[in-house]
Amino acid sequence: MIDSLQSVVAQAGSQLKLHWLTPEPETLRPVLGEDPGQSLIGSLNLIHPNRLQVVGLPEQRYLAGLGATAYGETLDTLFADQPAAVIFSNGLTPPPDFRERACATRTPLLGSALSDQELINHLRYFFTQALAERQTIHGVFIEVLGMGVLLTGAPAVGKSELALDLITRGHRLIADDAPRFARIAPEVIEGRCPEMLRDFLEVRGLGILNIRAMFGESAVLRDKTLNLVIDLQPLARPQLECIDRLAGSLSTLNVLGVAIPRIIMPVAPGRNLAILVEAAVRQQILRFRGYDAGLDFINRQACAISQDQPDPPSTGD
Repeated sequence: MIDSLQSVVAQAGSQLKLHWLTPEPETLRPVLGEDPGQSLIGSLNLIHPNRLQVVGLPEQRYLAGLGATAYGETLDTLFADQPAAVIFSNGLTPPPDFRERACATRTPLLGSALSDQELINHLRYFFTQALAERQTIHGVFIEVLGMGVLLTGAPAVGKSELALDLITRGHRLIADDAPRFARIAPEVIEGRCPEMLRDFLEVRGLGILNIRAMFGESAVLRDKTLNLVIDLQPLARPQLECIDRLAGSLSTLNVLGVAIPRIIMPVAPGRNLAILVEAAVRQQILRFRGYDAGLDFINRQACAISQDQPDPPSTGD
């Protein structure tokens, strides 16, 4: 959870090479401001101030070129906006008077060896992940043919056994039982495994399996975009007869406000579910490319019917 500047440094400090240039605040320093429209991270901007102001080489040259009066007014404006922190990139250090003004206003200063644009890009990605809406859905999340597929269904319906079958066919496990999904973009849902459950798959009768240890590094994946939900359901004959024979049982599942394609997969003795899942994924890939086999069949049938129609009788005119 990102609730303070200290938590940002604790979680991303090593990756972003962040370090304190002023003493670490004794109290938690909020990162998010009261204005929801305020930019969170960006290069030094006094007109539309960011919560985290980044000073790179261009900004340092700009400050160094100011006269004494303009420089003082610039610092007054900068610190009056009460940024969460000012970060010096490219291994830069603040001038003594800049540090003194920061300490006087209790504004933390941070440094990083990364370039300004690299630091900003990494921080934006970090906050996108950290602040994204999240939801946990019961099921097995697996990568099949490059697509993120969530297998859902009632307990003991065979989700884990199906996932194990798919793994032996070369596909990759992401998360079993409780995958966590986050909305990282308007139409993008990303799923990953809680740290406690990573690499593990529970199969009734076998217990807990370590997929990484059994099948190697290539059998597991850290995260993946959710592209398809396959709901395993043992259906009675009347329910099976209600499924559209041309279009199948395609619908959508709302995940954090994004409509994800959903297929009901009937479970019955003798059905090879692993092959059916692969076929469903291939079918969905074609749909993403704009091809619909059911519609193609209907058009082909309509074309054949129109060609078989007899010519209209002559009217004698």
